[in-house]
Amino acid sequence: MNFIKVEEQIEPFVALVELNRPKELNALNHELMEELRAALAMLDANASVRVIILTGNDKAFAAGADIKQMADKTAIEMVMEDRFRTWDQIRLTKKPIIAAVSGFALGGGCELAMTCDMIMASETAKFGQPEVRIGTIPGAGGTQRMTKAIGKAKSMELILSGRFLSAQEALSYGLVNHVFPLETYMMETIKLAKEIAAYSPVAVQLAKEAVNRSFETHLEEGLAFERKSFYLTFASEDQKEGMKAFVEKRTPSYKGK
Repeated sequence: MNFIKVEEQIEPFVALVELNRPKELNALNHELMEELRAALAMLDANASVRVIILTGNDKAFAAGADIKQMADKTAIEMVMEDRFRTWDQIRLTKKPIIAAVSGFALGGGCELAMTCDMIMASETAKFGQPEVRIGTIPGAGGTQRMTKAIGKAKSMELILSGRFLSAQEALSYGLVNHVFPLETYMMETIKLAKEIAAYSPVAVQLAKEAVNRSFETHLEEGLAFERKSFYLTFASEDQKEGMKAFVEKRTPSYKGK
C-alpha cells in the first residue's frame, strides 16, 4: 500500500506530496516515512521540479507518530532502529518544501511541518507537541525547532503542558507564514510555490541553504557563508540572464544552470 501520493507537476515546476493514511489521521509510521524519504530524494533530483508542497488532508496534516509501532519498544531497540534517519532527507532536500497544513499537526506531525521551509495553514489547523501526555518528549526535532521558531518561554509552555495552538495563535507566534480559510489555503500555497518556482532554482537553493545556515552558526560564520553563496551565483547562467533581463526590462527565462 502506498502511504503517500506524489504528483510531479501540479503546476509548472511544482510537485505535490500528499500523506495518505486518512483512517489513521496520517499517523507517521515507519513505512510512510520511508516512502516520503524516497519521494523527496526523487523530486530533489528531478530538474523539472523546483518547489515541493507537502500536505495531508483537510482533517489532518499528520496527527503524530504511530504510537502502536513504538509503545512496547525498549530504549536499545529504539536506538538500533534509528527511526529518525528517514527525517534527514527532509532536512537535506535542496529544493524548497512548503507545508500546507489543515487540521491536526501534532507531535511528529508538527515536527514534520517545522522541518519544511515554510508553513501555510488553514483556519482549522492545530499545532502542538503533546508527547508529555504519553510519558515521553519530542524526538524528531520538536524541542529544537519549536524553540528557534517561537522562543524559549512559549516553547517551554507548549511542550511541558502539551496544549495545542490554534492556527491564529501559531501565526501570532511566528510558527506559520500565513493562515487562510479552509477553502483557499491550498490554492494560496500553490500560488506561493509558483511564485518561487518562477525564479532561478540555483539562486533559490543557495538562498535556502544560507537562511538555514543562520540557525546553525554564529552571525560571523553565517555572513561569510552567505557572501560565498552570493559570489557563487555569478558562476550561473541564471544570474547572467536575470541581470540582463533586468537591464533590458523584460521577463527573465531561468534554466537552472
